[in-house]
Amino acid sequence: MSNIYQRRRANLSTWMAQNSIAMVIIEDSENARNAALRYFSGHAHDAVLGICIDGSAVLSPWDDILAKKCAKVNKIIPFNKFNRNPIQAAAGIADYLGIPEGSKVEIPDTVSYPDFLKYVDTLEKYDVLCRDNGVSAHIAALRSVKDSAEIECIKKAAEITDSLIDKIEDGVKSGSIKTESDAALLIEKEARIAGCEGTGFSTLAAGPERSFGIHCFPEYTAGLFATKGLSILDFGLVYEGYTSDVTMTFAVGDLSEEQEKIISLVQNAYNQALELYKPGVAAKSAFDKAQEVFAKEKYKMPHALGHGIGLETHEAPFVRGVNNDYIFTPGMVVTLEPGLYNAKEGGCRLENDVLITAEGNQVLTHSRIVRL
Repeated sequence: MSNIYQRRRANLSTWMAQNSIAMVIIEDSENARNAALRYFSGHAHDAVLGICIDGSAVLSPWDDILAKKCAKVNKIIPFNKFNRNPIQAAAGIADYLGIPEGSKVEIPDTVSYPDFLKYVDTLEKYDVLCRDNGVSAHIAALRSVKDSAEIECIKKAAEITDSLIDKIEDGVKSGSIKTESDAALLIEKEARIAGCEGTGFSTLAAGPERSFGIHCFPEYTAGLFATKGLSILDFGLVYEGYTSDVTMTFAVGDLSEEQEKIISLVQNAYNQALELYKPGVAAKSAFDKAQEVFAKEKYKMPHALGHGIGLETHEAPFVRGVNNDYIFTPGMVVTLEPGLYNAKEGGCRLENDVLITAEGNQVLTHSRIVRL
């Protein structure tokens, strides 16, 4: 397993060498979450990671006992040695790695300006960089195409998700799931029984009175679920750090003409856009196809068609209509989630996770519109 992290760091160090970057610092903390730390080290969270131009890595974790069990790095230095200060930890890691004075050290582009100034003061021996289109953008590009280990984890998350989709449908049919909280809490329980770390995000369960929302608020209540009309259930399961992301719609009873039209259009947009989820195709073209389906009936989808999934629920690539130059590439795992929403009639969304392959695509999850 350690070879996986070495290969990932080697890919980054190639870019570092091309850009004369001696060290990259990644912080994942309560105030600055960054899944790239786990991607390069195997450590889950709450640490500072320094990656040297030669691919070696030093981790300063908040929990060094956990790090010794999970992290695949060259050296672990407890966070307490640096007064529990991430910037001091970055300086200490640079000293340990022997980064030459005057070298370029790059930090993530999410660092605030006040903290950037603190980095500059503390790492005064180095040229500290914090920039757009720098290391953060390169790491996002690396992570947008999954390696074999990542794909294996996502497929396992998808497999468990599929089994839960079936249990949820059965529970609604049998009457054991009557409320939004019944559905959400079942997902929480079953995820852990199946060996998942938990859910990828707070489950969104919206009965007919609340399904008009793209993302309902609050996420779920004690209100009725899957009664007459349209109900939406959006959830994901995390397996070894990697999440799935699916949405089911329950269509119950005799529906109005408007509700039937919404369901039909969402399913049609899903089917047509899926044909464009293949290598070499611009992601924007899939979004445009879904909008074309809706526009013919004078509807418009109010959100993106999809996004990448992995260590984060939303990561590159993004399937949207603006600021989008992503090209589908083998190894990308992307959601496909057309949806329409009506303030009176409720909403419908259908979402599954799709792996882009050399031959086309593989739909990993099998969420659906359930008619009852």
